[in-house]
Amino acid sequence: MFTIGAAAKRTDLPTKTIRYYADIGLVVPDGRSDKGYRLFDDRALRRLIFVRRARAFGFSIETCRTLLALYTDQTRSSADVKAIALDHLVEIDQKLAELQNLRDELTHLAASCAGDSRADCPILSAMAGDGS
Repeated sequence: MFTIGAAAKRTDLPTKTIRYYADIGLVVPDGRSDKGYRLFDDRALRRLIFVRRARAFGFSIETCRTLLALYTDQTRSSADVKAIALDHLVEIDQKLAELQNLRDELTHLAASCAGDSRADCPILSAMAGDGS
C-alpha cells in the first residue's frame, strides 16, 4: 500500500493530479491510513500510470475513462481500442493543420512587419482585425 506521496513518486504524477483522478473516479484508493491518508495498491498505481501515458498522448479524461474500461475488460475487442486511437489521430491531424495555418499566417505577418522604430505594425493590425 502506498500513500499518495509515494504513489506520486512511483507514477511521476503530482499529488494534486492523483487526488483529482481519485475524486472523478479514474482511480479508486484502496482505503485510508489510520491518519486518514488515501492509500493506493499496485493496481491503482498501474491505472495511474496508464492514465498519465494516455494523457501524454492527448486523450481526454473521458476517453481515458473509456480506455481504462477497455484495459480492464478481458473480453474487449482490440478493434474498439484501435477505433479510438484512429479517431484521435484524426483530431491530431486537424490540430496540426490548424497550427500549420497559424504558423504560415504569422510567418507572413512577421515578414510584413518592418520591425523598426515606427508605430505601424501589421502584426498588431491583423490581431485587431483592421483591414479585414
